[in-house]
Amino acid sequence: MAQVLRIAIQKSGRLSEKSLEIIKKCGIKFGSDERVLKEQASNFPLEFLYVRDDDIPAYIRDGVADIGIVGRNEYDEQAIDLQVLTDLGFAKCRLSIAVPQDMHYTGLISLEGKRIATSYPNILGGILKEQGVKASFVQVSGSVEVTPAVGIADAICDLVSTGATLAMNGLKEVQAIYTSTAVMIGRKQMGSSEKEAILQRLMLRIDAVMRAASFKYVIFNLPEEHLDQVARIVGGMKSPTVTRLMEAGWVSVQTVVAEDTFWDVFEQLKALGAQGILVTPIEKMTE
Repeated sequence: MAQVLRIAIQKSGRLSEKSLEIIKKCGIKFGSDERVLKEQASNFPLEFLYVRDDDIPAYIRDGVADIGIVGRNEYDEQAIDLQVLTDLGFAKCRLSIAVPQDMHYTGLISLEGKRIATSYPNILGGILKEQGVKASFVQVSGSVEVTPAVGIADAICDLVSTGATLAMNGLKEVQAIYTSTAVMIGRKQMGSSEKEAILQRLMLRIDAVMRAASFKYVIFNLPEEHLDQVARIVGGMKSPTVTRLMEAGWVSVQTVVAEDTFWDVFEQLKALGAQGILVTPIEKMTE
């Protein structure tokens, strides 16, 4: 039987949606029936397991799956001996300290001797230890925000997005102590050269998709006298592609510009007389 690489993905939720989206962009075809918990891609040796996100690291450790996509917070909290294959960059969140609205907070030292409710005692414990703060933890798996109101805890440490749920429960976010994004994790040894080869093929595709999302393809016309200046501004994968136009003294320039610098580059191009600037997304890109 041909070898397949088995990937564990959260069975529902935003992390699941984004994980499947990036795999689809890799040209890998699979079904979309939410009731299915196990399926195989039709055009790539990849099998999917749809499971709870907090089970994924253990499934990989135990050989049930080869790789998986989880929040870095889950990976760090469980501290299982695996490796991060790549940071996927989506599903950003922060782990924050929140306290009752009337509590005076001056920093982590304010938590000395306090009871802190959290689902992440290992991450929180490591951070407090680095700061020399001693506190006790109340480990809960959900509804962390209610614990101070019912007298179980003095403060909480939980994942925060908008802070609206904290406010509804009489709490205020006072300090973000950790940030997390989605990561692809796997065993340090795949167990066979065939699986290792499949993993490398998958990583090549994912890298091309992620790289493309960070850049724009830009085409514009430019007075030839400003070409050297523009080359220094836009760069490109190696250098811009330049084509002479029929109109004397003008060239067409094609290049790749990083998303986070695009508007600065755009303004400089306009100042140098660039015309007909066309910007398009890039579907895939490699070095």
